[in-house]
Amino acid sequence: ILTSLGICRFCQLWSSMLHNFGSHFHLNYNFWCFGIIWQFTNILSFWLTSLLAVFYCVKVSFFSHPIFLWMKWRIVRWVPQLLLGSLLVSCVSTIFSATSYYIIIQFISMKDFPRNSTMLERLEAFLWDFSTLRKVVVLVIPFLLFLASTVLLMALLSRHLKQMKDLHTGRPISSREAHSAALRSLGIFLILFTFYFLTVLVSILDVLFNKESWFWAWEAIIYALVSIHSTLLMLSSAK
Repeated sequence: ILTSLGICRFCQLWSSMLHNFGSHFHLNYNFWCFGIIWQFTNILSFWLTSLLAVFYCVKVSFFSHPIFLWMKWRIVRWVPQLLLGSLLVSCVSTIFSATSYYIIIQFISMKDFPRNSTMLERLEAFLWDFSTLRKVVVLVIPFLLFLASTVLLMALLSRHLKQMKDLHTGRPISSREAHSAALRSLGIFLILFTFYFLTVLVSILDVLFNKESWFWAWEAIIYALVSIHSTLLMLSSAK
């Protein structure tokens, strides 16, 4: 999962840089394909991050419920299927997005014809709203999975750390430090990914301000969060 996420983040950063470079300088090349690649890697990044959080939560947490124990036993075997499922969801969503964008462009070019202009505008507005809603849904679902898994795992680790301190068990101090480090790491991941989700959501909905004047600052915030999160993942997993 970490390897897939690392490759995805690497491609995401490079595709965004090339797309922004081509868009800013109005180069007459097919730089729009890098925008599609970025959208694909962005969706895949969300699902892989969610999968990573769910995997950690199931493996580290402990509940006596039979369903949870069954998941804990099967989760490792499911990893290839879950990775393939994340890839398929990203592919299907990107294909729908590229198709909707192409149809919208065709509708815009057809506005030169006066007949049925109202119907064309309604169809264009419907496709635009549907595309926006699809983008939001396909990102909200993995974010909610990530949020639930991370918050549950942090709550369990906090309770366990408190029990270790209250009972004064014979566990070494290094064990408590490991729990504290895990809590700090999860807290940082939660803050970074939540902020990244909000920036991408605002970028899709375009509700706060005109991004033209803040474009490069906006891009720097988004991709700095991706880079910081990837760096922290590498530092926490040396292998």
